[in-house]
Amino acid sequence: MRVRRATVRFETAPGRQLQSDWAEHRTRIAGAETTVHFIVNTLGFSRRFHFWGTDREDAEHTYEGLIRRFEWFGGVPEEVLVDNQKAAVLEHPRGGPARFHPRFVDLAGHYGCVPRACRPARAQTKGKDERMVGYVKHHFFVRYRAFESWAHLNQLAEQWLQAEADQRCHGTVQAIVAVRFAREASALRPLPTSRYDTAYREIRQVSWDAYIDVRGRRYSVPAQLAGRSVQIRLTLDGELAIYDGEQLVATHRVVSGEPGWVTVPDHHAAL
Repeated sequence: MRVRRATVRFETAPGRQLQSDWAEHRTRIAGAETTVHFIVNTLGFSRRFHFWGTDREDAEHTYEGLIRRFEWFGGVPEEVLVDNQKAAVLEHPRGGPARFHPRFVDLAGHYGCVPRACRPARAQTKGKDERMVGYVKHHFFVRYRAFESWAHLNQLAEQWLQAEADQRCHGTVQAIVAVRFAREASALRPLPTSRYDTAYREIRQVSWDAYIDVRGRRYSVPAQLAGRSVQIRLTLDGELAIYDGEQLVATHRVVSGEPGWVTVPDHHAAL
């Protein structure tokens, strides 16, 4: 006969831990059927949480979601507990310590918190956060089924968080979440004076005709850089900056759609 292990529930002290996880949901944005990737970040003590929807769940968006949560609650917990997604954890052997992504470690150091990873095959350690994923799907995305834009989705999300999620009586702790958070807020560490930079940073080779390729489109750079390598900085909202060493040499607004060329005429005057 199989013996089932009893579920051991543990409670964290105020300001101690944040649990973070990603999920997906299909909805309509600007009239089109769209997969929303949303990151849910939950404080272990108060069960107050924040979520943010976007079009991908890579490392840069993971870091952005965490930072938005710190800013939403006005403080930083002692530790951030994540599943073993590659955005945060490069390797986590059974019985051994996790090896974190260097940029995730850098972000944690910037905000003064400690990164932690669930034991392999033990994602239930983050049960508080996974229950909030279900809460978002069965409440927010049932109430709101279509959005004008990504900005509209996230605006409604934060309104809903304040009006409904924060005001609910949590069944486990038997308290209004906003009231319990009032006990936790003072235990959070203060935000740093500067915001961590979540932009993509990559190297691109400039073609013979002085363009670089970024996400399926070609963007012009000054002609004298043809054949050389440049560094790009691409923000999550599509602002592209191109550097030759430390010098900023070009900026563009990244646009989505069919492949094509984006040209600043002055870049190619010499050609």
